[in-house]
Amino acid sequence: MNEPSSPSWTERVFGGFRKTSERLSNNLTSVVGTAKLDDATLDDVEDALIVSDLGPAAARRIRDRLAEKRFGLAISEQELREAVAEEIAAILRPVAKPLEIVAFPRPQVILVIGVNGSGKTTTIAKLAHWLQEDDYGVMLAAGDTFRAAAIGQLATWAERIGAPIVRGPEGGDPASIVFDGVKAATEQGIDALIVDTAGRLQNKRELMDELAKIRRVLGRLNAEAPHDVILVLDATNGQNALNQIETFMEVAGVTGLIMTKLDGTARGGVLVAAAEQFGLPIHAIGVGEKLEDLRPFDPDLVARVIAGVA
Repeated sequence: MNEPSSPSWTERVFGGFRKTSERLSNNLTSVVGTAKLDDATLDDVEDALIVSDLGPAAARRIRDRLAEKRFGLAISEQELREAVAEEIAAILRPVAKPLEIVAFPRPQVILVIGVNGSGKTTTIAKLAHWLQEDDYGVMLAAGDTFRAAAIGQLATWAERIGAPIVRGPEGGDPASIVFDGVKAATEQGIDALIVDTAGRLQNKRELMDELAKIRRVLGRLNAEAPHDVILVLDATNGQNALNQIETFMEVAGVTGLIMTKLDGTARGGVLVAAAEQFGLPIHAIGVGEKLEDLRPFDPDLVARVIAGVA
């Protein structure tokens, strides 16, 4: 996947984490001017991290690392920010993994899941466009047959980006759509088949059964499929996003994450909490509505923005 180069992209990332950055910056400012890093100061740092949405586990890890490296030493506010940024980056780096198209035989089947309203369908279009930019052939499959609007929206995006789409009627069998999609993608020499799936969690058993049926159908065509199960998360949900990860891991076997809506009001600290708690690969982040606004996840940039030093 191509690396971002436009300054406007960086500005959008900065804007997306502004609320978290300002909140953490204000909290850290109240912790220390220039003082020794003692137990009381470390407790305040930990509290600042928790209220900034990084979660208790990540906050405790960062506190412990700061204590190990700097306990009893004088530290300025800027030095504290830099130290916090480095510890956040240490949590994020292991999960920053691009999505790679490596399946053989083709196509690589990518199931995309997420609750309604998370930006799932739009993210599918952005991901397809991204792969097209890297010269991969992409096909879409409208497997969220529960909502006619989802089928129509995906078809509109497919036309816009020039990608073929396999679709069926509202209320149709999603597994049949996926079956047809894999067959068509194989016949046409497509590299990646991206499948939209239902996002309703009101009945977890129903969703689990539906996804299990899709997996069985895929297994008859390609024992390795699905190759990826990507969960799309809305960053504005904050800590509630962690509950979604846990639930979808149970019902769908999530293999990676994409975090959307990091453009202006997001609570970006939840990325750190998710990395610490689940360790799932974070493939990309969404920072706007344009097709180009799905970008690689840069752990060092994100860490410095969150800590207020970028």
